[in-house]
Parts: sequence; C-alpha cells; structure tokens
Amino acid sequence: MGKHSGKGIAGGRKRRSVFGWVGEILLTILSIFGVVCVAAVIAAWVFGVNIMMFKTGSMAPGIPAGSVALVREIPAAEADIGNVITVQRPGQLPITHRVISNEPDPAGGPEDRIIEMKGDANPQPDPVDYRVSEVQLLFWSQPEWGHTFARLADPKTLAIVTMLAALVVTWAFWPRGREGS
Repeated sequence: MGKHSGKGIAGGRKRRSVFGWVGEILLTILSIFGVVCVAAVIAAWVFGVNIMMFKTGSMAPGIPAGSVALVREIPAAEADIGNVITVQRPGQLPITHRVISNEPDPAGGPEDRIIEMKGDANPQPDPVDYRVSEVQLLFWSQPEWGHTFARLADPKTLAIVTMLAALVVTWAFWPRGREGS
C-alpha cells in the first residue's frame, strides 16, 4: 500500500476534537453575524435608514427613554398627522415627536412646510413650529435597546471586541502541523 492518506477510519473522515468543533461553531456564528452586519449597512445606505436613540421620555409610554428607533428621510409634505418624525434643529439636538399639524409654508418654496409637533408624554405642543422641507419618519422602535447600543459604542467595549475578533481570526488561520508529517 502506498502512503497513508491521513483519513480516519470512519467513512474516510478525520475525527475532530471537541475544541475543533467549538471553534467551527464559533467561526460559523461569527461569519453569520458578519454577513448580517454587512447586509444591514448596505440596506441602511440603499434605503436611507438611520438608527437613533431616545434619551428623554417625551414619547413615553410608547417609546420610553432608552429606546432605539429606525428612521428614514421623507419630504416634509408626506408627514401625516399622527406620524412620529424627527426634525433637525440648527445648533441643537434633533427632536422626535408626533405630528399634530402639517401646513404649507407661505414664506417658503413648494416643498417647505410648517409642522407642529407634540411629545406623547407632554401636556402641551412644542413651543415652536418647525419650518422644514425634509423630516425623518420613525417606522420601528424597540424599548431598552438604547442602553445596549450605548455600551457597544463605548471605546473600551469596541477595543475588547476588536481584540477578541483578531484573536479568533488569528486562531482560525494559524498554521497547524499535519498528521504523519
């Protein structure tokens, strides 16, 4: 007989150690997570979707502080009464409240609107009307995910995740000795 083929006895396959199986499962899970992340970034770019976090409770109880939401940009004229939208404010943080009126801006162009908004938890409408041509429409939110996103965005957490990912990739591609060599 010639050289040893390196194949195991059972059906011509090598037997793997438990460590090898755990490594394969871990790499598969990380690969799937990576594909999902890349797909989410591409979808966000193609569809103009952004993630936002709620720091205040002005939209509670439906959207409490600490929630995460997905928004997409639309023309202000398409914001219907009852929609939850985000309005950019020059020199200030954006504000996300419910539309209570949306009228054409007589001093602006055809796409310019005057929008009045109110937070669900607020007793009165916002003290100012917003003159805008584009807004961000909220189409999905999840309570309490904001805390997780904030932790993941922490530089220390990002450094640890990066180091762990580097270790896993290094381990996966580290040259191993061959049997019988």
